[in-house]
Amino acid sequence: MEKKQTLGMIEAISNAPGVSGFEDEAVAVLRRYGEGLGEFSEDAMRNLYLKRSGHKPGLPQVQLDAHSDEVGFMVKAIRPNGVLDFITLGGWVPSNIPAHRVRVLNQDGQWISGVICSKPPHFLSDAERKAVPDVSDMAIDVGASSDREIREEYRIKVAAPVIPDVQFEYQENRDTMIGKAFDNRLGSAAILATLRELAGTELGVNVTGAFAAQEEVGLRGATVTAQVVRPDIAVSFEGSPADDTVVDAYAVQTALRKGPMLRHIDARMITNPRFQRFALDLAGKKGIPVQDAVRTGGSTNGGIIHLTGKAVPVIVIGIPVRYIHTHYGIASYADFENSVKLGCEVIRALSAEIIAGF
Repeated sequence: MEKKQTLGMIEAISNAPGVSGFEDEAVAVLRRYGEGLGEFSEDAMRNLYLKRSGHKPGLPQVQLDAHSDEVGFMVKAIRPNGVLDFITLGGWVPSNIPAHRVRVLNQDGQWISGVICSKPPHFLSDAERKAVPDVSDMAIDVGASSDREIREEYRIKVAAPVIPDVQFEYQENRDTMIGKAFDNRLGSAAILATLRELAGTELGVNVTGAFAAQEEVGLRGATVTAQVVRPDIAVSFEGSPADDTVVDAYAVQTALRKGPMLRHIDARMITNPRFQRFALDLAGKKGIPVQDAVRTGGSTNGGIIHLTGKAVPVIVIGIPVRYIHTHYGIASYADFENSVKLGCEVIRALSAEIIAGF
């Protein structure tokens, strides 16, 4: 895997706007970087499919899953003073939202810079200082002074999508990536990198990459992609919440620079234990670092895919990301690279006979 080229792809995919339901620009970037890897198609939800070149009738179907959307916001109303009420798209902790830059899409397709308002401490009462912030009390300020300005000059309307205003950065000395939407643009990039690594390889399976829309609002896109692809087996690449800065050392299961996390359970899926053991054993044989995780909360598209048809064995290859569902994520390129390596080794090893054993 050519590192400079791959980092350029990750940067472009991370920077692309695409909150849930408005994935258009992210999908366009994915198409650009997937050119030559197979046949693209889309559906009405903006789910994107990439069927690998060399498809052969009769072979088992592998679905490589990731989601193209990111957490963000939507304009709910315009106040008379020109600031914007908003709602969240995806799961946010309210205290993480204020005082950050955002961009709002206007009617002309232009992204307008703004700031999520925060009241200066000079004007806070004692009660306000102690209160837990609520999204309903927040607003977005783009610099306007009236609702007329917003509509006529800024050309922003109700229901406009809003994204965190963050640009990707790679710190070479620490092999560290910082940026927005790593949940799950890293997974989307991993699908493309996996298909690129497997290009021209003779496989015992057919492979389709499925970039699902609207995962952050209830795994909606995967409900459709699983019906379209009809997989016999699936690998879900995810930007998964790292825990190495938020739990006691003994409990850490998703640390940066320790390899991908393979979860055995989460809120929506008990991972097929036979497929999971196959992947973990394969990682051991190939010298790929991995982390076992038991998760009581959270979920992935695997929660939908594994219940499709007559049931589908699914593993989740999770790329550790610190501080997901905020403006900024921190991740290790080495973890991304090892996630792709594991995905490739799993796919190379699959056959109809092995899948039947799961």
